[in-house]
Amino acid sequence: MTANATISKIRNIGIVAHIDAGKTTTTERILFYTGKAYKLGEVHEGTAVMDWMIQEQERGITITSAATKCHWRDCDINIIDTPGHVDFTAEVERSLRVLDGAVVVFCAVAGVQPQSETVWRQANRYKVPRVAFVNKMDRVGASFERVVQQINERLGHRALPIVMPLGAEDKFIGHVDLITMKAHIWDEESTKKLGAEFKTEAVPAEYLEQAKAARDSMIEAISAYNDEILELFLEEKEVSEDLIRRTVREAAVANKIVPVLCGSAFKNKGVQDLLDSVTYYLPSPLDIPPAIAYKVEDHSEVEIKSDPEAPFAALVFKIATDPHVGKLAYLRIYSGTIESGKVVYNITREGRKERIGRLLQMHANQRQDLPRATAGDIVAAVGLKNIATGDTLACTTDHPTLEKITFPETVISVAIEPRTQGDLARLTEVLEALMNEDPTFKAKIDADTGETLISGMGELHLEVIVDRILREFNVKASVGKPQVAYKEGITSKGKGECVYEKTIGGKNQFAHVILEVEPLERGKGFAFVNGLNNGVLPPVFVAAVEKGCQDSMNDGILAGFPLVDVQVKLVGGMHRETESNDVAFKIAAYEATKNALRNARPVLLEPYMKVEIETPEQYMGDIIGNMNSRRGKVINMEMREDIRIIDCHAPLSDMFGYSTQLRSLSQGRATFTMELLHYDEAPKAVIERILGVFGFNQGHQHMMAGDN
Repeated sequence: MTANATISKIRNIGIVAHIDAGKTTTTERILFYTGKAYKLGEVHEGTAVMDWMIQEQERGITITSAATKCHWRDCDINIIDTPGHVDFTAEVERSLRVLDGAVVVFCAVAGVQPQSETVWRQANRYKVPRVAFVNKMDRVGASFERVVQQINERLGHRALPIVMPLGAEDKFIGHVDLITMKAHIWDEESTKKLGAEFKTEAVPAEYLEQAKAARDSMIEAISAYNDEILELFLEEKEVSEDLIRRTVREAAVANKIVPVLCGSAFKNKGVQDLLDSVTYYLPSPLDIPPAIAYKVEDHSEVEIKSDPEAPFAALVFKIATDPHVGKLAYLRIYSGTIESGKVVYNITREGRKERIGRLLQMHANQRQDLPRATAGDIVAAVGLKNIATGDTLACTTDHPTLEKITFPETVISVAIEPRTQGDLARLTEVLEALMNEDPTFKAKIDADTGETLISGMGELHLEVIVDRILREFNVKASVGKPQVAYKEGITSKGKGECVYEKTIGGKNQFAHVILEVEPLERGKGFAFVNGLNNGVLPPVFVAAVEKGCQDSMNDGILAGFPLVDVQVKLVGGMHRETESNDVAFKIAAYEATKNALRNARPVLLEPYMKVEIETPEQYMGDIIGNMNSRRGKVINMEMREDIRIIDCHAPLSDMFGYSTQLRSLSQGRATFTMELLHYDEAPKAVIERILGVFGFNQGHQHMMAGDN
């Protein structure tokens, strides 16, 4: 078999969904039916292969993305099972960055949920082709049609049902394959064999008319992507299975449609057809556009084709610490071939030389040595010393750099204090390792208080991190209460100037900088504009000014929080041939920016969360009243079966401890999910409380009071 034929049989897929939609259970069934696991693991029993961390087994949720490889039909399938909880969204982000396709699991009862929308947007960002699996068809309130409608309306994607369910809730027995027009039925006999075998028979008479209408609807939908099918459809002629499959595949790979299947992973129904669809409709590394890389010297774009004969290039998408082999770097190989023991270069870190000690095929936390890996493979490497998520590894020092992975900002922090001096040294080491593993986890020492602050994506994220520090790494430490990660912004234009003149070591230093600042739209970050004519300042000094401006954004002027959404424009400056240098200009720019920001009506910004609450109707009044008391706003309400869905926006600072209160308000029957919406201006009471906490002078408070 040629190298390209081998790559065409690879499927790199992720299983993504909202929390509790059944991702891990679906993955466990896939491993069982493909022969990778000899028994079925269950999430609720803590025996799932993919949920191997003790924290995952105790909580019954996925925390870290786990990789494995299995074989179905004639394809090798690399699977990454990702978390569904919004606090661990970075795991989904980095997985989708390196995957070629995804299976999105939806709960047949709850349908499209908040985190379903989040992972869908992430998949859109990386243009990942998808197959949808409507799970839990055996549950009370299950509706396949409603989920299909929600994919179309809420997610704005063309859902194409390629199966029709036979029954629902406790009468769900299987489905009709609309391409072959055969019924796949799981009866009592197949249940005894854990669903490994099912009956393929003619469509039951009572469903025949409905199945024919569903097939016609499917063919009409795909006729938009194939003229031959359109012709046959208009002439009311039979369309071959092969032509339908080919067209569905082309449209799915091009992200024009999402094939939709159904089943019940927990009851072992429908997973084999999902596996078939992965091999039929999701792309191989050859079917997707080449990866984009950037030349080191001029940042121009270069395409990296999936070719085993091309120069080696791989992206590090995850770092993990294994107690037996040390640091593991998960790689997606985009081109070329690599063998264990070979030398590679880390392009992201100035071409530093690294040796790959061992190549491993991962199966959750189990490992298997590999002699070599080639384009399209997802493997782990041992022996890389100076490595981080998003680094590019290549066979030469001048290879283009692959596009990095972007991660969301942290919104919550807690103080952690080691018990003894010995624990302090160990804690520093552990925090370094955890930051390397998880790009959304940050640790720093507060300059004012000397406390060690750790920051993450939410309460659960930090709870798991702290649990790992105490139990897995055995560091004795005490932890403070959660704190919100506030930011600062500006609300008007401001001008600032600094003339820097100093004599250091007998040498005069001079720099003169004039800057203007203005607010940007929320979420735009920082922008620098050089408004000077050519020749006014040498380029090296302009670069130093930009660096000084960026540094000034790290600590705000109200309470020392980072500044966001600011544009700085360089409008004037002077230099002297013998006395000016880049350090002087960097310092002058820093001071000029601070002066300009003080004149631009600074404000405190706090994170607002998008909260979705599911509750029985009788508790709705109490829950809405409680949300109002937390400065929350109800945006939308809808009814699904006998459950009310309440969409709210609320400030994070008022949402601490909400899960406990929601349980007591609803006798434990209501649930909620929460994710970051945006940063917005904090009200006067919050500003005064924060400025009071940070002990700032009355002048600041008067300035803020006047501005509000």
